[in-house]
Amino acid sequence: MKQLECPVNGLRDISEFQYLGPRRSTRSDDPDTVVAHVFFAENPLGPMVEWWRHRPSNTVFLAERHTVTDQVLRTWLPTSPET
Repeated sequence: MKQLECPVNGLRDISEFQYLGPRRSTRSDDPDTVVAHVFFAENPLGPMVEWWRHRPSNTVFLAERHTVTDQVLRTWLPTSPET
């Protein structure tokens, strides 16, 4: 069974989580950047920071996951200094 570490609730079954996509920055004043952000997602090999949500507690957090091995390297709240 695959598990993911919620920064608030600890180690939980992966079925309790919702993937929200990679963390990316977009300038809302540039339409071309917004279109690229919505329709052309990155697909890098290696570590990538992603948004996740623990559904029972509605906790939204960041996780650094290696896209080749699918190993989660760390998780943290977006308000913590690690961002």
